[in-house]
Amino acid sequence: MSGCPYFEKKHLLFKNKPPKTEDEEDASQAGVNKASKGGIIYGDYLELDKIVNAQVLQSELKGNKIHDEHLFIVTHQAYELWFKQILFELDSVRDIFISGHVRDERNMLKVNTRIHRIVMIFRLLVDQFAVLETMTALDFFDFREYLSPASGFQSLQFRLLENKIGVPDNLRVPYNRRHYRDNFKGHDSEMLLATEQEPTLLKLVEEWLERTPGLEVDGFNFWGRLEINIFDGLNQEKEKIETMPDSEEKEELMAELIKQKELFSSLFDVKRHDHLLSKGERRLSYKALQGALMIYFYREEPRFQVPFQLLTSLMDIDTLMTKWRYNHVCMVHRMIGSKAGTGGSSGYHYLRSTVSDRYKVFVDLFNLATFLVPRHWVPKMNPNVHTFLYMAECCDSSYCSSEDSD
Repeated sequence: MSGCPYFEKKHLLFKNKPPKTEDEEDASQAGVNKASKGGIIYGDYLELDKIVNAQVLQSELKGNKIHDEHLFIVTHQAYELWFKQILFELDSVRDIFISGHVRDERNMLKVNTRIHRIVMIFRLLVDQFAVLETMTALDFFDFREYLSPASGFQSLQFRLLENKIGVPDNLRVPYNRRHYRDNFKGHDSEMLLATEQEPTLLKLVEEWLERTPGLEVDGFNFWGRLEINIFDGLNQEKEKIETMPDSEEKEELMAELIKQKELFSSLFDVKRHDHLLSKGERRLSYKALQGALMIYFYREEPRFQVPFQLLTSLMDIDTLMTKWRYNHVCMVHRMIGSKAGTGGSSGYHYLRSTVSDRYKVFVDLFNLATFLVPRHWVPKMNPNVHTFLYMAECCDSSYCSSEDSD
């Protein structure tokens, strides 16, 4: 290695460096150990003695300790801790809506931040399956018999989460032909019943959307103007098609135009909407749907940017919950095949039936893309006249309320 500047320390990195002083040598150790003076320390603050000693292996109690049961327990405990955090955030958002503080639009940043946090947690939960899947089917088989009749379906927090977000009770898949709540007893059953009777996030968002500025018939009248513009646009398209020479393309374009007219006729038909609502095919009220579509069309306007972000995050929650269910289905199929679940369900077949739009709470927001139209069909606004786009609703007493100062 003769002649190497690094080994001989002749490189520029080693040149012209003054020797370190005693103060510089000790700078990394200049702190003060406050814990030595008393007070709460890390382990006590987090109550780690309870958490890290909560992994009781049933296989070990039965005298046949199985290594991978520890991973199984820790993973599910982690899920439950994150469910607890989601419920904590969700309850705080619902409280802001229920208390009316959402009328002060400055609180929407707080709402958005907490809903976005829920989205981030769900992303983590979806990815967490990868850790559990490091366990093989045979590894799971070794200790599965010790779990029965415990089952993931018995997760109280996940059922509370579904109820508080707004999963409709009448659209739930029965569990062994019985109501889902029949699998819970005592206080747990009472808690589930209470959440079924409380305002859901879906209901609260619906009421908020119904107040979207610009829907007023005696004001901007977005819905009325949009209907006129859409059908004027469709009629212009029809006139263009009619000028085309007879051809297969002309027939196809005309057929597609007829479908579009039928689609938008149903959109502006309140009775049709109410019928779909009664069947569970739509979840939002007619006016809330109008508000959501208005936010979509004018999402770049100052007043609608934050609401658009909220609607996007709500769809993210639905998407990630669906992915979570799907990952769960795939993992169960991989681990136990078509066997019955430890709690007595049909296992994979039952779980597969829950991966559908019936469990999507904000399905109407996904369907808004069906009704998008060319930008020049969207009613134009005059900033000098339609000033509501630049004026947020504020209420100092609500914004500064001590009840929601957290």
